[in-house]
Amino acid sequence: MAPAIELIGITKRFPGVIANDNVNLTVEDGEIHAICGENGAGKSTLMKILYGMQPADEGVMRVFGEEVRFSSPNDAIEKGIGMVHQHLMLAAQMSVIENVILGSEPTKFGGVIDFDAAKAHLAEVGSAYGLTVDPDDLIDTLEIGERQRVEIIKVLYRGAKILILDEPTAVLVPQEVEELFKNLRELKADGATIIFIDHKLQEVLEISDSITVIRRGKTVATVKAADVTAGDLAELMVGEELPSPSTTDSTVTDEVALHVRDLTVLDEDDREMVDNVSLKVHKGEILGIAGIEGNGQGELINAIVGTEPALRGTIELLGENISSASVRQRREAGLGYVPQDRHEEGLLLDAPLWENAALGHQTQAPYAKGIWIDREGSRSHTAHIREEFDVRSPNVDVSARALSGGNQQKLIIGREMMADPAVLVAAHPTRGIDVGAQADVWNHIRTARANGLATLLISADLDELIGLSDTIVVMYHGKLVATLDPDQIDPRTLGSYMTGAALDDADGAIASDTTSETGATS
Repeated sequence: MAPAIELIGITKRFPGVIANDNVNLTVEDGEIHAICGENGAGKSTLMKILYGMQPADEGVMRVFGEEVRFSSPNDAIEKGIGMVHQHLMLAAQMSVIENVILGSEPTKFGGVIDFDAAKAHLAEVGSAYGLTVDPDDLIDTLEIGERQRVEIIKVLYRGAKILILDEPTAVLVPQEVEELFKNLRELKADGATIIFIDHKLQEVLEISDSITVIRRGKTVATVKAADVTAGDLAELMVGEELPSPSTTDSTVTDEVALHVRDLTVLDEDDREMVDNVSLKVHKGEILGIAGIEGNGQGELINAIVGTEPALRGTIELLGENISSASVRQRREAGLGYVPQDRHEEGLLLDAPLWENAALGHQTQAPYAKGIWIDREGSRSHTAHIREEFDVRSPNVDVSARALSGGNQQKLIIGREMMADPAVLVAAHPTRGIDVGAQADVWNHIRTARANGLATLLISADLDELIGLSDTIVVMYHGKLVATLDPDQIDPRTLGSYMTGAALDDADGAIASDTTSETGATS
């Protein structure tokens, strides 16, 4: 039987870059096939070609033995290929069924949407693949794992037999990853073919049958998952052993760098997303915040950096009250920020790298001279960031949009770290970054910690959170509900706190007063 997918000699060039250089990929029918590679290796470009988002310059594509050439995702969908993107593409204020049928709405006489037919088809798909959802639930009410299930159902609803999953576990806790993997195995058992892109090598080994490694645009190897280790894959990807986020000696001091007192933040519907939260971060400390997305972490960090108003409470930076300060004033006072969404908050995608490197620091040297932008200083400093943080681009004049997601992330992290902040608010600093780049980022964070940097770390990578943090606090329904010692927990235990499952029998880990100040030292 012909393979589900054959890519032969795929080459894709961009100005100054060969993203894919004679790449070969064979995915057998009914297997889970992982694709690994460091940032900029060409994985995303290859999948965009397969999904019809952009054409290859050279090469041949075959789907179940038939040679194809796609000019749009619709062409790929017609051949049974569906893609679930890393950033879930769901309308939060619409229902499950409205999201599933969006763009392919069944209609009855008069052009009216036939919701009964749509729900019947959705039920058939859900039953066939063991993926049950309530069609009338609002997306906004679903947990992140449930939303991802809706994305998978959406492509299956359109008849996909081949699924491309791009970083599907990036924001899931271990229990949700287990549920996703259960679903993927059921899909495989029912005949689906799955292409799985991930940076978490242990997960790749757990779920995949075969693995193809791409390095610098070229195919390095295709191996059976049963025949290799995570260390083997890391060496194939970057030529190094698998890095670890763990820290050793404590560098926490008694000097408080960031002090949040009794902070309450409302959303646009006047719900208390942050409910009377207090915490301290000391110089030389990394305070980790664990929580499933939607439990108030986003609103907390937005209030700290000044992009969202607080209803009440105070925020002090190095002893100065910055509660009423503007974002610019907070940044100039020494607050660094790695945002949770690099596209929406971190970058001007169509601006050159040197302008993006200046964002948030454009009033200070080396980006400014007095009231004027220092273009040469900006370009020179951006080149330094590019070299120090291995941001792979032809030069500092290309747009941020031209970079891979991982290289965009490294640019942001380099921008913030090299500004020498007193406090760094880091939201998912290694999301979408390969193992080699992760090691670099962790080393920069550890070095800055040893030099006195206070870091508030929010991460969905629980190994990272446990490895880097001096103390972890758990945020659940807007409150800080537990303070945990990273040396005493594992990812599964931490996930239980995040989901609320461990809160009734936490053996004293839960703070008796959730409004009390939290930090590694008193």
